Amino acid sequence: MNARRQIFANIPPATKGLLIINIVMLIITELLLRSNVVNLRWNLGLFYFDSDFFRPYQIITHMFMHGDFMHLIFNMYALWLFGQIIERKWGTKRFLIYYFVTGLGAAALHTLVNYFQLNSITENMSPEQIQFVIENGGKQAIKGLNWVDPQIGGYNAILNFPTVGASGAVMGLLLAFGMLFPNVELRLMFIPIPIKAKYFVMGYAAIELFLGVGNFQWDNIAHYAHLGGMLFGLIFIKLWGKDSSSGGNFYQQY
Repeated sequence: MNARRQIFANIPPATKGLLIINIVMLIITELLLRSNVVNLRWNLGLFYFDSDFFRPYQIITHMFMHGDFMHLIFNMYALWLFGQIIERKWGTKRFLIYYFVTGLGAAALHTLVNYFQLNSITENMSPEQIQFVIENGGKQAIKGLNWVDPQIGGYNAILNFPTVGASGAVMGLLLAFGMLFPNVELRLMFIPIPIKAKYFVMGYAAIELFLGVGNFQWDNIAHYAHLGGMLFGLIFIKLWGKDSSSGGNFYQQY
């Protein structure tokens, strides 16, 4: 027990705080859902900006919501693994700024891609079909239902189903780790040999791009949000530099 407490005590403050908030939010979400009080994923998850369910605060709150315990475990394991290393390297302030910049960047790219997807879908829909989804799609979505028609169902999925998770920010942390420690060898369960961090990051990004471009958007994974977190992380590091000592000029310029 003491050893476990010591491990938790050694986690830097921002990483520890993010872990606690995410874990507590999922517990509260599940308790309220099972008590038939409210589904917080529908209140705090991120909806497309043209949806009746969209609220501005969701841009932040969706980063602390998760779909289930497995979703949470994967994200929190990566946050614990990479977050504490990067926070010690950069310091708490810069780490938090980076975390939220990449999380917001993930949401921005995800929304932009949804915008183009919606335009592509609605080009092949009649005005009556579009109006039908606008009037009835939210009611179906709340019940966890959707239409099987690829156009009507696809339009409703983007418009009226929320996006949740810290994956965008976590992918930003993975990108930062790969840039800060490119030659560190990672040993992963699904890869039988050690792989350098820089190659793992590049490979992961390539897979996400393939899945996104390959129209795997209905697999319940926001691939472009993952890419958005990595993209904004790359831009951030290029502007600010890899070392915390270079951060001062960034604030002076902006």
